[in-house]
Amino acid sequence: MSVAQAIERKIRDAMPVVQVTVENESHRHNVPANSETHFKLTVVSESFSGKMPVRRHQAIYAVLSEELAGPVHALALHLFTPEEWNARNGEVAASPDCRGGSKHDPEFTR
Repeated sequence: MSVAQAIERKIRDAMPVVQVTVENESHRHNVPANSETHFKLTVVSESFSGKMPVRRHQAIYAVLSEELAGPVHALALHLFTPEEWNARNGEVAASPDCRGGSKHDPEFTR
């Protein structure tokens, strides 16, 4: 099972969801081909109702603790209630392009 499939399965098993989308964005980063290290996760669930964004994120981090301790380097979270999702017309922001991490920071180029 791929990392993306494991993420989706764990989310679906952990909470009632209207929609789950897992996008492998590793190809947009400086990693080997076919990597599974960078993901964009969109979850629409009634279980987010009444929760501030930090509590929503914590709920996802708890479910994906194994993946975050292992193969997943970055996880962009887009977490909505069904009402919020409908108000956005089912759209999420595009992820920014990779900027190369610390290799562009002056303190790391010495």
